[in-house]
Parts: sequence; C-alpha cells; structure tokens
Amino acid sequence: MSKRVLAVDPGEVRIGLAISDPLCMIARPLKVIQHASRQKDAEAILTEAEAQEVGTIVVGIALDMEGDVGPQARRALRLVEVLRSLSDLAVVTWDESGSTVAAGKPDALIDARAAAVILQEYLDAQHTQT
Repeated sequence: MSKRVLAVDPGEVRIGLAISDPLCMIARPLKVIQHASRQKDAEAILTEAEAQEVGTIVVGIALDMEGDVGPQARRALRLVEVLRSLSDLAVVTWDESGSTVAAGKPDALIDARAAAVILQEYLDAQHTQT
C-alpha cells in the first residue's frame, strides 16, 4: 500500500495541512499551524508527516495570473528547499491558485481546507495519469 500524501498551504501567518486517506484517493483537512520561521515551519511539517506516515509532501505554490512565480510562490519554494534539505521524503509543488477561494468561508480551518483543495487536485491528477 502506498503511503499517505500530506499537502501544505503555506501562508505568511498560518500554514494549512491536509492528509490523504491510505489509498491516496480522498483529501481531508488536517490542521493549521502558526507560521514561526521557515526552519521551524519545516520541522513542524515534517513532524506531522512522520506521525501520519506520509510518503510525499505536496506544497502549494501560488502562481500569478500568467502562471509565473511571484513573491508568495518564491517564499513557498524556499520552504520546499528547507523541507528537502531536512528529509528524504518526496517534496513536490502544485499550483494552488484559487484554493483558498474554493475552500469556502473564512474561519479557523480555512487554511487546512485550502490545503485539502490542493491535495484533492493533486490526487485526482495522479489517478488520471495511471
């Protein structure tokens, strides 16, 4: 059986996490962690990944309207670099444009729901490729 997938919706204040089911078919919101520093954020994400028996981490990258990397995406890519330097887990990026809007009304779990939107799009894409 393949390992679960953890999605990360990195924000400047909060970071949303979502987890797949063991079959990697369905995404669900997991939790929201408060942004501290890139290093501490990466360590918290990896601690959660280990606890959830994750094989892949998907980090949402906010591309602009032209599909280019802007300031938010650059911050997320720096987080990806730290995650990769601290772990042997596969760390991949996924265009998260529109995920927060798709996640619904703003509340305490909006960032985790946004991560679940990112993860579900990623999982669906993986299953259409097989």
